[in-house]
Amino acid sequence: MNLLWSAIIGLIAGALAKLIMPGRDPGGIWITMALGIIGAFVANVLGHSLGWYHGDESAGLVGSTFGAILVLAIYRLIKGRSTRSPI
Repeated sequence: MNLLWSAIIGLIAGALAKLIMPGRDPGGIWITMALGIIGAFVANVLGHSLGWYHGDESAGLVGSTFGAILVLAIYRLIKGRSTRSPI
């Protein structure tokens, strides 16, 4: 159930990250929501490794949104470099 909850929160966090960081992303909202799910899992792993969450606790909406923003920023850096043509 924890995995399903993280995925649902990740979908919402992906949409919020897109609102906070507007711009044109390849793949549109589907890629953004997938990155939101990944961001929620990143927030969970990071929070557990830093001791912010204990046991069965998971990152909430705020933590997942920050994770989604982090993943979206990294995604844009990677995609921005690969789509530029050399001079």
